[in-house]
Parts: sequence; C-alpha cells; structure tokens
Amino acid sequence: MNDEAISIGARSTAAGAACPDCGSRSSRVHSSYLRIPADVPSAGRRVVLCLRVRRFFCPDDSCGRRTFVEQMSGLTRRHSRWTERLRSTLVAIGLALAGRAGARMARVFGVSVSRSAVLRLLDALPDPETPAPRVVGVDEYAMRKGRVYGTVLVDVETRRPVDLLPDREASTLAKWLAKRPGIEVVCRDRAPFFAEGATAGAPQAVQVADRWHLWHNLWEAAERCVADHRACLRGTAPEPPRPVEPDAPTDSSGSPWPTGHRFANRTRANHAAVHALLAAGGMSTGSRCSNGRCSAEPDSCSSESEYCSTGDRRVRTDVPLARTAHRFGEEPRREPSSPWREAPVRNCQSRFRRDRSRPLRRYPGRTGRGPAHRAGRDGARSLRPTP
Repeated sequence: MNDEAISIGARSTAAGAACPDCGSRSSRVHSSYLRIPADVPSAGRRVVLCLRVRRFFCPDDSCGRRTFVEQMSGLTRRHSRWTERLRSTLVAIGLALAGRAGARMARVFGVSVSRSAVLRLLDALPDPETPAPRVVGVDEYAMRKGRVYGTVLVDVETRRPVDLLPDREASTLAKWLAKRPGIEVVCRDRAPFFAEGATAGAPQAVQVADRWHLWHNLWEAAERCVADHRACLRGTAPEPPRPVEPDAPTDSSGSPWPTGHRFANRTRANHAAVHALLAAGGMSTGSRCSNGRCSAEPDSCSSESEYCSTGDRRVRTDVPLARTAHRFGEEPRREPSSPWREAPVRNCQSRFRRDRSRPLRRYPGRTGRGPAHRAGRDGARSLRPTP
C-alpha cells in the first residue's frame, strides 16, 4: 500500500470448478495466471486486485470446450476488466446521468471511463420485466409517413409504452392480445383493422374510444354539417352594418396628391419657391442646360462666386462673353490672354476648353545621357499653360 494505490493479492481455495458449457465439475488443473481487474477506489486510493486464477480440464469428452477458467462468484466474470462491484456502480451512474455526464461523475470517484463504455453497460442490461397491463391503448405510428406504419401499445394506467408492432394488421394485434389474457379494456381509435384485432385477440375486453379521437370525430362531424348547410346559413345571416366613411378633405388646388402627405407638402413648397423666384425676376425659362439637370439660367448668376448647379459637377458662368454666347446660341469669342479658359454653359459635359487660336509653348525634350523618363516628363511640362 502507498499514497496512490492499495494492492491486494488473492486466490481461490476451492478444490475445483464447474465447466460453463456442460456443467461438469473438474479438479484437474491445466495452468494458472495472474488477473488484475479494476475495483472501486477506497479512501481516495486505487484498489489493485491481483487474483491468481486457475485453468481446468473439462472431464466430459463430448463437451466442445477442452479447458475453462474458474470465476469467483460476485467478483469476476468472463472477459471483464472490472469487478462486479465496480460494474454495478458504473451502471447506477449511467442510469442516473447517461453517458457523458456519467463519465465525468466516474472521474470524480477516481475511475477513468469513457462515455461509450457507460453506454455499453446500459445496453447490456436485460429488459425490465413489466407486469401485464390491464388497460391497453392501441394506436398507429408512422415509420415512413404515407407508406410504412406500425402499431404502438401503451399502458394507459402508467402512461408508458409497452410494445411496438411492425405493422397495423388485425392479425398481428390479435396475436399480441391473445398472449395476455389479463387485458380488460382496449382503448383504440375507430380504425376497422384495430376493431377486428381487438375482437379476435381479446373478446373479453371492453373496447372504448379515447378522448382525443372522440373530440376529433365530433369536430369532423360538425365541419361536414356546416359545409352541407352553408347556403342556408348564408341566406339567413343578417348583413353587418357598413361603416360610414368620412368624406375626404377636398383640395382647392386640384392636385392629385393628398393634403398632409410629406412628399406632397415638400413638392408644393418647392413649387411655391420656384414661382416666387420667377415673379421676382431671378429666373428665366428662355434656355436651359443641355443635360436637363441644371435649373438656373446663366444670366441669373449675378456675382463671380455663383455657379450653375449640375448635380455632381459645377460650371462657372462668370465670363460675360460666355453668358452672352450661351443666350443667343453663338460661339463665344476667344480670349487671347490665356490659352485655357472656362467653357461656356452651353454644354455641361466638359469643364475646360483649350483656345486653339494661340499655339502652345513647347519645350524640347532633353537629349543625350540621362534616364528616358525625364524626356517624357519634360514633354509633359510643355503642355502646361504659360504663367
């Protein structure tokens, strides 16, 4: 024994053992080996069992097993690495917490086990013996809706399922009920195959309809009755009074937009502002920009800081010649003072237009040694206007 584990050595003192196949008892030893099953920890320490087990010869010559190993009752079983005490503990944990949570709880106890091992222990448990039900509920369930159906049998008193049948045939239900003569009441729906199976398999039982099917059948009957007499109900029903709709407010301006609408109010305000400017002489409807987005007249720009609004671009109209030419549709005169000047507002597609009456001053590119990109850069400088 140390701080981590407790080691226990043991061996069986019995003179012999019985063969697990034929049951013949033998005392002839073939060999022995050491077996170390895991056990429940004690006082926070692992318990290591070192069992010396023996292998015996089977005395029956007709038995297919030649040798077998002795098993200690209540301690070991064939092909098991756990003791019976540890196995029952893990089963109890698995039944309470299932696989993943049960594995975490087992680690708290000092037993390292996976969730799959806990689930395998639960699968190995035999089915619990259920008492014969007295009141049985019969209904169908779909394994593949519209194609494959089965029958579910429920104990109505305990509200737990009892069995599942592979189909919903009357003969299958009759065989199942015939094996359980203690059934007194069969609760079913109105399917004909369930009625035939209950009558053939349990003639002594009383057949009743369950509550849900009673309400469902009542609802279907009421729906059919209402559907058959729909014309009669429509003729006798009084007509509901029609609500009096208030008169819509009339607009003296004759606008199709309703009064109080935010878009209508904004449109009316803009319309009134435009007509106010027209009445004051600030706008003229003689000509417009060719793109249709400019709403101002070139001659209405009174100062040099005013611009003609064209959406995303603005064009200056402070040149008197350009305004006059734009108004009468003539080509504006050239200004010899600058080779570049603003374009007229006649076409709002370009911002500047070069004066071709005066040639550009050109600078010859450098020749000789030096990088080639300088010549190109000097050539680009020659396109600049003269300061």
